[in-house]
Amino acid sequence: MKTRPNCKINLGLHVTERRPDGYHNLESIFLPVLDLCDELTIKPLPDDTSHQQCIFTQDGITIDGNAEDNLCVRAYRLLKAEHPTQVKSVRIHLGKHIPFGAGLGGGSADASFTLRMLNDIFNLHLTTDQLCHYAAQLGADCPFFIHNRAAYVTGIGDKMEPLDFSLSDLGLRIEIRKPDDFVSTREAYANLLPRNRRTDHFAKVNLKEALTAPVSQWKDLFVNDFETSVFPSHPTIAQLKQQFYNEGAIYASMTGSGSAVFALFQ
Repeated sequence: MKTRPNCKINLGLHVTERRPDGYHNLESIFLPVLDLCDELTIKPLPDDTSHQQCIFTQDGITIDGNAEDNLCVRAYRLLKAEHPTQVKSVRIHLGKHIPFGAGLGGGSADASFTLRMLNDIFNLHLTTDQLCHYAAQLGADCPFFIHNRAAYVTGIGDKMEPLDFSLSDLGLRIEIRKPDDFVSTREAYANLLPRNRRTDHFAKVNLKEALTAPVSQWKDLFVNDFETSVFPSHPTIAQLKQQFYNEGAIYASMTGSGSAVFALFQ
């Protein structure tokens, strides 16, 4: 079975407060982007396969680290532990095209699509809610890719309200570019002041209401809070955003905690 896990962008990203557990509550619009995808193939192995339950291979963009730590493998092992007699040995091949460390959610998409595919291949009959439960154990934004539709997202990225919204319906074309800069999540949060301690205009913007405004006004409505902490130490990312505007973009923003930047063109 083959599929194409797609990436996502954040249309506005508010960090609203720091939680007692050390995490941060967020507010954002998540939009799936179907034009930038990985390629995922999962094939069941013969019953007489050796004790190795999951053979993982990968090409395309090189991913550092041990294959056992890949989110696709972790998704497999999660379902294998929960459904040991139904989930058999498999070979997973990932063609990596979505840049990682970019704020595009590529790894989360790969994990969630793996769960969805294994559910189909082995007839587990898991509901969407059950798949989301498993996905949440792999990453806060993984459940988004189970639904894979526009959503208003809150909490730590785990609470979603589906939205009937599409950029293509507005006649907008999206372009994504990623500089060589790498921005760690820890770095992005380091100099960030949550909105519950701010009084500026953007702290009061309602993202769902902003979606109804003309696209020409989005620059004044949708803001990624991480830009304030990332741009000073990564001017290349800020320059990339400005370059999009110089090229005629209606709206441009860093996505997630970076470092990819997307732009919308009419």
